[in-house]
Amino acid sequence: MGKPTGFLEYQRLSEAYAPVEQRLKHYKEFVDHLSDDEAAKQGARCMDCGVPFCNSGCPVNNIIPDWNDLVYRGAWKEAIEVLHSTNNFPDFTGRICPAPCEAACTLNINTEAVGIKSIEHAIIDKAWENGWVKPQPAAVKTGKKVAVVGSGPAGLAAAQQLARVGHDVTVFEKSSRIGGLLRYGIPDFKMEKSHIDRRVEQMQAEGVSFRTKVCVGAKPAATGINDDAVEVISAEQLKSEFDAVILAAGSEVPRDLPVPGRELSGIHFALELLVPQNKEVAGDDKNPISATGKHVIVIGGGDTGSDCVGTSNRHGAKSVTQFEVMPEPPKEENRPLTWPYWPIKMRTSSSHEEGCSREFAVSTKEFIGENGKVKALRTVELEWKDGKPSEVAGSERELPADLVLFAMGFTNPVASLLEAFGVDKDGRGNAKATTDGEGCYATNVAKVFAAGDVRRGQSLVVWAIREGRQAAREVDNFLMGSTVLPR
Repeated sequence: MGKPTGFLEYQRLSEAYAPVEQRLKHYKEFVDHLSDDEAAKQGARCMDCGVPFCNSGCPVNNIIPDWNDLVYRGAWKEAIEVLHSTNNFPDFTGRICPAPCEAACTLNINTEAVGIKSIEHAIIDKAWENGWVKPQPAAVKTGKKVAVVGSGPAGLAAAQQLARVGHDVTVFEKSSRIGGLLRYGIPDFKMEKSHIDRRVEQMQAEGVSFRTKVCVGAKPAATGINDDAVEVISAEQLKSEFDAVILAAGSEVPRDLPVPGRELSGIHFALELLVPQNKEVAGDDKNPISATGKHVIVIGGGDTGSDCVGTSNRHGAKSVTQFEVMPEPPKEENRPLTWPYWPIKMRTSSSHEEGCSREFAVSTKEFIGENGKVKALRTVELEWKDGKPSEVAGSERELPADLVLFAMGFTNPVASLLEAFGVDKDGRGNAKATTDGEGCYATNVAKVFAAGDVRRGQSLVVWAIREGRQAAREVDNFLMGSTVLPR
């Protein structure tokens, strides 16, 4: 805990954002981490609650009260050691995690939660600034070889854990750079990619090998999926050359909206905008899609939709409207009912604050075109009753739309990858692997494991890190008969 009376003396303090008119001019991060004094006061607010529900609310089970207390006492180096003991990449989660730990904070029952995410952000930034983040190469090599397919947060976490206990790890990535959708799906204004680059350098110093532009199995046929591969490696080759294989390729197949007019140009999956934009910021390629001067409609109300909003505003869109099929959530949750679980409530992102009209309980009926290009869409309002929607009679209308972006989530991983290995799928098309009992994360195929979104379906970066760490433990135990890696 922090200061015994800290939660009574200090208020929650949010991180400072650069003004909208400034940050819309670039793609750099615009959130300033807390100062040492501000972070210490937030740490002081961590109360002696007895049972720290924040620990269980956090998917990687961060030991939050401990590093809150250490920051309060100014013991920053010890704080990063505690933080790294459960989380390989707090530089990622401290920026883009929605912080389910804060929803579970005991203070959140009747007041504002401790700013846990902002403290985490401050800890890892200070650690990098002071050179405390160093490679941790294994003292002894095991001679075992592990292939990791996919370089998102699950694959990176698994690779780092396995390298640190002495295995030779090779990460295969079909894109031109490491990071998966962590790099290509998340705009730089939310997380600059230098954070990934320095982690890759750390992991290379720990013995991890990275191979980019390599597709494992067959090249994906689905649209909306980034693929820079110039080389294809068969599943059989990986299984013959490596002692274990971890599939951590994420869930990339986007949900479509097959309504009349879908074939018109100007209608794209979200990643068809976001991936090239990240490549353009990196200096690789020019984005072929432009929102400049256009009426943009974003269909989907989640984080990916928010990223489309922020990117469209930086392009200079004429207007940006975001649709959500679900009804508008309450502005405040019913805390006695929902705590310590993640509540449904209105969430306004920094991108929304930059300029966006949000509409709820709206369904798109048709795309209207002119000369083969989308010019408008026809919508209808929905009424939700007992969890089921029905159209409101007489509510149809047309809205101008020069660019339509689908941000309705992802249905499953690329099927060709799982089929190449012969991995069984669950009812949603994900790799079938349990997380209970013996053989956690193991698929039906010998020595092939699955972790992250490829197994659980689309989820959070912090869940991917958790699964990568846990899968690494299971693989190490499989290879060596025992393991010292934590869950």
